[in-house]
Amino acid sequence: MARFTGKSIIVTGAGSGIGRATSLLFAREGGQVLCADKTEAVNETVELIVSAGGTAHPIQIDAGTEEDVVRAVNVACEYYGGLDVMFANAGISGGMANIFDTDVALITEVLRVNLIGPYLAIKHAAPKIAERGGGAIVLTASVAGIRSGAGSPAYSASKAGVINLAMVSAQQLSGSNVRVNAICPGLTETGMTKPTFDYAKEAGKMDRVGRLNPLRRGAQPEELANVAAFLASDDASYVNGQAIAVDGGLSSSHPVTKQEYGRTAV
Repeated sequence: MARFTGKSIIVTGAGSGIGRATSLLFAREGGQVLCADKTEAVNETVELIVSAGGTAHPIQIDAGTEEDVVRAVNVACEYYGGLDVMFANAGISGGMANIFDTDVALITEVLRVNLIGPYLAIKHAAPKIAERGGGAIVLTASVAGIRSGAGSPAYSASKAGVINLAMVSAQQLSGSNVRVNAICPGLTETGMTKPTFDYAKEAGKMDRVGRLNPLRRGAQPEELANVAAFLASDDASYVNGQAIAVDGGLSSSHPVTKQEYGRTAV
């Protein structure tokens, strides 16, 4: 497929995980990708794309700083003649402290990166995308933003905000032909979750990773990239203002007594 031929695309958090996997997919399908990340790992992502014959350019930014987001949008327009797709994917975990042990400075930083970052992406990317006749903005939220149990209070609140931001911005961009949607990953093997996966591998407990979802496993970044690319493409031309859970079915149920396949629960 070549769903993104000639399309100008920005991906934040492109240095690893979902951002890297999606950048590679966009480029493989013909996209011209501005890979943005706070770390130098973004250069590795670009090298992978270029070595495979794709088009990409690296930029180091803080996705929660307005000046940096403006700079990224301007660079994409300068290099690629405009902007068609923005994937606001950058985020931080903020640890697992409970409400009473969470420092105000920490929750402020988590909200700055995870929620203000996507807000800035919409604010500055949407007008440029509209100028090209329309396109898509995809935000990375989380199942932690849907209900309790998948993240810390700071992280969960930030991702709930992202889900609502997708809905509100879709409405406020009415008539622009700019669609805004969010993906809500479940447990995915990324830099953020590396300690969890590394421990499970070393302890021989990989069978316990993701065991609470019906597929009984965690996700790989490429599985999230496929959904992000779908939402960014014309294949999703009538999908707008939605938050799509990509979590192996974790969020499809309230806590219940588990029933094993082929067995009756007691």
